[in-house]
Amino acid sequence: MNRGQSFLLLLMGSVALLTLFVILPFVEYVIAAAILAFVLYPFHRRLSRWLRARVSKRFGQMLSALTLIFSAIVAVILPLAYISWVFVRDLTAIAAGDTAINVAAIEAEIAALTGQDPEVADLLQTAGELLVEVLFGGFSGVVTTGLRASVGLSLALFLLYYTLIDGPAFVRWIRDTSPLPPDVTADLVDRIDAMTRGVVIGHISVSLLQAVIAGLGLWVAGIPNVVFWTFVMAVLALLPLIGAFFVWGPAAAYLVIIDQVTAGIFLAVYGVAVIAMVDNYARPLVIDQRAHLNPGIILLGVFGGIYSVGFTGLFVGPIVIGVLAATLETFREDYDAI
Repeated sequence: MNRGQSFLLLLMGSVALLTLFVILPFVEYVIAAAILAFVLYPFHRRLSRWLRARVSKRFGQMLSALTLIFSAIVAVILPLAYISWVFVRDLTAIAAGDTAINVAAIEAEIAALTGQDPEVADLLQTAGELLVEVLFGGFSGVVTTGLRASVGLSLALFLLYYTLIDGPAFVRWIRDTSPLPPDVTADLVDRIDAMTRGVVIGHISVSLLQAVIAGLGLWVAGIPNVVFWTFVMAVLALLPLIGAFFVWGPAAAYLVIIDQVTAGIFLAVYGVAVIAMVDNYARPLVIDQRAHLNPGIILLGVFGGIYSVGFTGLFVGPIVIGVLAATLETFREDYDAI
């Protein structure tokens, strides 16, 4: 390596670090835009092809991208924004000691069964305070997070537009500039594509579906703070078979404790007959079998991602681990003999 190449590598590394420093405050929104573009691109390709037959090529691409962005805002971003707002509202209320749960009935039932005098309200408040501290850095961080989310969301929408328009050219550039042999680069890109689709469209979409169905059951049964518990189940549902049960099971028992036996029995039957069946049948049907990731690894990625980059870590963490797995698998198959 000569001096010119060494200097160029040093310059590239320095600029890369500076770029990371610049985008770091909004890195979760950059990644969110990339993930959403990844999911929407197959629709963009078909829609833009249909529009190009009627208008110019460039205008067809622009119109397709804008149509999909508007659809994503209505179908994804607005519901997520509402769910996030309700989740934050209920979480801060729990952390402040204000909850709609009938804590007195729970404490009385536990005292009757064990002879102990538990402080369930204090435990709930402590858990709420801990979650607020971990997710937002305390109560003061909630407002700051909201303001940054507004700016980040606007940035993500702009990035989504340009990623849909120029994404294929960027992928071609990566293929062309990769120092790996073309066949190894193609194999790695295909593995990453399969792994990402398996994680985003498979594990996480099934978990979100299960959480929504379970949340509907909680709402019908009359459980308070339904949106909050639905969000919790969306994370726990990444654990097959038993994940969402950690919420709807105790919720059914809670209803029985407060003398709403019919609602409690309904929720228990609904959980076994409907919620559990979504996991048993939807997961094998939806998950791409090429994404061989253990559910425990995915759960680790979810919690680590949420802790590291916020809400979008729900998707980012498992994808990062999936990309690592794809890279290791490519290395094993293409360079194992070296």
